[in-house]
Amino acid sequence: MIAITVNGQAREVAEGSTLADLVAQLAASPQALATAVNGDFVARDLRAAHLLKPGDQVFTFQPITGG
Repeated sequence: MIAITVNGQAREVAEGSTLADLVAQLAASPQALATAVNGDFVARDLRAAHLLKPGDQVFTFQPITGG
């Protein structure tokens, strides 16, 4: 297990977990969330390739759209 922070809360995930794995655990509709790791935006199509590391700070949020 590795220790990370998700939206300001301490959390442990299995070593080798990806951002996609984490988002799938957090949300019923992962496509509805935007993500950032350590302050850097991570696009949906890159989540599966983004391995989480000890100490990562993950933020999830609802993107705001409109015109």
